[in-house]
Amino acid sequence: MIESSAGRSGFPPAYLDRVGSSFTEFLSTAAPDLLPGRRPVPTMPVGDLAPHGTTIVAVTYSGGVLMGGDRRATMGNLISSRDIEKVYPADSYSVIGIAGAAGIAIEMVKLYQVELEHYEKIEGLTMSLDGKANRLAQMIRGNLGAALQGLAVVPLFAGFDLDAAAGTAPGRIFSYDVTGGNYEERGYAAVGSGSLFAKNSLKKTWRSGLPADTATRTIVEALYDAADDDSATGGPDPVRRLYPIVYRVDAEGAVRLTDAEIAAVADTIVTERAEADRRNVDREA
Repeated sequence: MIESSAGRSGFPPAYLDRVGSSFTEFLSTAAPDLLPGRRPVPTMPVGDLAPHGTTIVAVTYSGGVLMGGDRRATMGNLISSRDIEKVYPADSYSVIGIAGAAGIAIEMVKLYQVELEHYEKIEGLTMSLDGKANRLAQMIRGNLGAALQGLAVVPLFAGFDLDAAAGTAPGRIFSYDVTGGNYEERGYAAVGSGSLFAKNSLKKTWRSGLPADTATRTIVEALYDAADDDSATGGPDPVRRLYPIVYRVDAEGAVRLTDAEIAAVADTIVTERAEADRRNVDREA
């Protein structure tokens, strides 16, 4: 720690005297008003006045982990957006999906991305997957005041564990609550208004050690089932060419699957279910 150096080189002391691996801690000193949790909290519930995003699902597979999210955001009984993005790469080997108040959630994702990048630059190495999950929990805890007024952010975090022991699954999933509680999930997880229906779907289709292609179908099918029963979850939209966003994270890093890949999976599911319905109608006739 250097002595106070106010005014030297035109930078405030916080920019010159603090050398830590946490960008959030630095920001809390240099510009605390930029942190979502440090802003004035509304005195009345305002949840229905802000767009909310749902639903996010994640599954592990033989080579890592997959995460997907639908494209709809709602504001009360209105659809505020049909093509919002809810799944983002956190760094090269992890992804984060947002559910809750969309504006605050997207801002938190961007801050979290900088947090991980700042750590790598200061420490010269990548943070462990457990460390990443814990840092995200701290950020969620800082938003508790806004969450109590209806502006909750409840993300889903997943990544490829570079330190996984031999013989253990490298793909890991972490869920959270609004207080910052951090829980590791086994095999699959879902958050958002359609999570109940998505989990019921995953329960029937997920198996340990799935290949990547089958796991991708599992993700898309879970989101399709959630959209079938939850009005806040958007299903595949072939007219607008809007399909779920899906990221795969394996030893090569985080990669977003193309719209064409997801469209092919979604179209196959729709065709199979339409054929099954047709057979049922023929059988009843």
